[in-house]
Amino acid sequence: MRESVKLFVKLMSELLPISEPIYEFGSLQVFGQEGFSDLRPFFSDKRYIGADFQKGPGVDAILNLHDINLPLESVGTILIIDTLEHVEYPWKAIEECDRILKPNGILIMTSVMNFKIHSYPNDYWRFTPEAFKSLLKTFPKSFVDFLGEESFPHTILGIGFKSSISENLFGILREKLLDWKKDINKKKKIQEELLEVKNELLKIKVQFLKFKRYHRHFSWIYKLLLILELNLSKLSLKMNRNLRRVKISNWKIRNILKW
Repeated sequence: MRESVKLFVKLMSELLPISEPIYEFGSLQVFGQEGFSDLRPFFSDKRYIGADFQKGPGVDAILNLHDINLPLESVGTILIIDTLEHVEYPWKAIEECDRILKPNGILIMTSVMNFKIHSYPNDYWRFTPEAFKSLLKTFPKSFVDFLGEESFPHTILGIGFKSSISENLFGILREKLLDWKKDINKKKKIQEELLEVKNELLKIKVQFLKFKRYHRHFSWIYKLLLILELNLSKLSLKMNRNLRRVKISNWKIRNILKW
């Protein structure tokens, strides 16, 4: 699971009228993501069932999305987060979700487009926004959006409402998502700038290592570069943990290095 989609689920838990029980399909917390990919804390006061086709951390029930062994209209909310690309017949899975959702139920789903192949255990699909719109056609009301470049987004977001919702709630949802997307895009841009500066620092460090033995001043200059690199790493880590609006000037850092 990626940080951006986890934050998307958190936002939905705060905005939408979530009903019980909640079923998360694809809840297995794969190696290296134990705890991080747990979405339960966002719904701590509600009945939550983690479902997957295999046993493991985060799994409460073994269920097959192609043929979900649950009664008609028995589920309040369904989460399919970064899972549909691993489902061989996604249209059949969405039909099954539609079947088991209560009349006021909600389906929240995300998947990838511009993303590497990752087999858990198989990786079948990449989705466009239009593909999500097609999958959600059976829902009276749906919302589809994306993260990343419009021509090649890295993430597709979708919400299906089993019953119609008010235009007021739909408008609030769109407005909040727009603000959230701006923060996500700003964070990504800052991270890219940080990476660029860190790469420049690495090149400079390599040059200093070649020549520092020939000049007594190179040693303390090299130490200064190490300190700067450490602080950049700390800032990058901070950016990965939250979406606060950190302002950083790539131009200023480059000019510091030019002295």
